[in-house]
Amino acid sequence: MSSSTGSSSIVSRLSTRDDAFEQRLNALLDWEGVSDSAVQARVDEILADVKQRGDAAVIEATNRFDRLSVENMQALRLIPDQLEQAFNNLPAEQREALARAAERIRVYHERQKPSSWQYEEADGTVLGQQVTALDRAGIYVPGGKAAYPSSVLMNAIPARVAGVREIVMVVPTPDGVVNELVLAAAHLAGVDHVFTIGGAQAIAAMAYGTETVPRVDKIVGPGNIYVATAKRAVFGQVGIDMIAGPSEILVVSDGQTDPDWLAMDLFSQAEHDEDAQAILVSWDSAHLDAVAEAIERLLPTLEREGIVRESLSRRGALVLCQDKAEAVTLINRIAPEHLELSVDAPDTWLNDVRHAGAIFMGRYTAEVLGDYCAGPNHVLPTSGTARFSSPLGVYDFQKRSSIINCSREGASALGKVASVLARGESLTAHARSAEYRIQE
Repeated sequence: MSSSTGSSSIVSRLSTRDDAFEQRLNALLDWEGVSDSAVQARVDEILADVKQRGDAAVIEATNRFDRLSVENMQALRLIPDQLEQAFNNLPAEQREALARAAERIRVYHERQKPSSWQYEEADGTVLGQQVTALDRAGIYVPGGKAAYPSSVLMNAIPARVAGVREIVMVVPTPDGVVNELVLAAAHLAGVDHVFTIGGAQAIAAMAYGTETVPRVDKIVGPGNIYVATAKRAVFGQVGIDMIAGPSEILVVSDGQTDPDWLAMDLFSQAEHDEDAQAILVSWDSAHLDAVAEAIERLLPTLEREGIVRESLSRRGALVLCQDKAEAVTLINRIAPEHLELSVDAPDTWLNDVRHAGAIFMGRYTAEVLGDYCAGPNHVLPTSGTARFSSPLGVYDFQKRSSIINCSREGASALGKVASVLARGESLTAHARSAEYRIQE
């Protein structure tokens, strides 16, 4: 089979008919950032230091990496009054938008709340499940290249809906620059403690606890490669939501959507950082040409042009496939964080889409609406992990306990079964424990 690929000056062009398509696709999707040995060694060093020296280690690391010169943790702590003041000082338009987004996120996540349940068997034995919230959750909010008040809402509101008693938030403030919208979002979401720390030292502080930072039960929220590596390292000491890689979008278009819209949809993910990934799939070659032209024309109009250009050139692609069926195959192969079905009758695709973090249906549903205010969570599985992972939700802040309450008759009947199985495993104490309760 002959090659039919080409490229614009910015983004690669691939075709499923190309002999080397699978190889090129695999290379494009490959993301191994969290396995870098140098990063791992540096993170291990920071984690051990914070575990041993607590606040002092956190202060040293924060001064070094965020270019600060603080002397105590109080300088890195924000009290509730400061959060409330940040909210009240916002322009009315921002205050209203933040409040509306928060309410939509709350309403959506209220529908996720699972219930405890029990049932009784004929002999009076009761079995069931009890759902309880975590005592304390830790939320990591990225700082640096961009500030994310939306991440505050998406992480903290489901925790509150779940019934978490205490929420600890960390957010880095490089050069001491504090984002008022982030603080306002923390106020609106009901965050209890805010520390202006980031990186591996913030993950360590929440995982192990320090003199000032409370130890949490679970850490959620995305971050850079150091944060992802640290979360992986402390898993087991605390729970984590997922190991988040760079942001991704896969757009499937039937050729009828405005190319300018699609170009901007791709830009919206590529502008996150240079490692973000934006891919467009279509079976209409002329349509892909039109999108490539729109990319070339619109890119210079972006404020973050340099980041977008590098992201698209390194990890972006316009992919020509043969038909809808092949597009579905690519969706499930890629398992994208964000999937835009920019097609007629997107509902007819749903039964075939098995792997995607969030699915945006139809031409008018831009992924960016999900980032901020649609309601569903924007913390999503990346790097193909949508094959086995789900969006962050209320269930991530709850746990389930099994309920077993045997009646006299039930204990006797089950004891006979357990005795046979335990003796089959040569665990005689198990068997005798069950046998004591058998009624002859």
